[in-house]
Amino acid sequence: MSARRTSARIACALIAAGSIALAQAQERINVEDLRVRAESGERGATRELAEAYYLGRGGVPQDFKEAFRWYLRLARQGDARAQTSVGLMYARGYGVEKSVASAQKWWSYAAAQNEAGAQFNLGMMYSGVEGVAPDYPQAVHWYTQAANRGHVQAQHNLGMLYHEGKGVARDPVRAYFWVGVAALQGDDVARGMLEALRSGMSMEQIRAAERQSAEWAKKPGKPPR
Repeated sequence: MSARRTSARIACALIAAGSIALAQAQERINVEDLRVRAESGERGATRELAEAYYLGRGGVPQDFKEAFRWYLRLARQGDARAQTSVGLMYARGYGVEKSVASAQKWWSYAAAQNEAGAQFNLGMMYSGVEGVAPDYPQAVHWYTQAANRGHVQAQHNLGMLYHEGKGVARDPVRAYFWVGVAALQGDDVARGMLEALRSGMSMEQIRAAERQSAEWAKKPGKPPR
């Protein structure tokens, strides 16, 4: 996979792990009402206000500083999604001075609450993406946590670490298994990678990995992606 393609994929993934989606509708919101409710401690209003400022939607001008302020309020209350968003804003320098250490801190808080996006972001960080020296065993750890919760890109990236033998013993079957799980959940990049992973594998290994991927994708209680 090219560096450009990987960087684009990472950027999209981090934004998605931060729980911030592009708004389809642009209904105007009552900012003052939201602000009063947020100041009184209403979490739903606080989140809506933060997202409005982040996206510049609902008639609200985009203002990363205001978005950061309201996300931080939620994050300090222990909200895992907001902690992930605060980490993202620190990682990108949106509305606050860029700080990889602060991003790591907030993602660690969210990851401890099993927030898959934060776990994935830590995996990316320990893969050397955010300018941190690679620590592949840690990357494997956090990707595994997120992958087991159904995070598709974590599944793909974990499979590639097994393929490359980074942070874990090289295991072509395990690599094919995780990339296959991601492909079964609709990841086109993972689907395209499977053909390359077949090189050097026996048919017995491929069939075993495909069987395991199919079983994982169908297992009862599989966490939502």
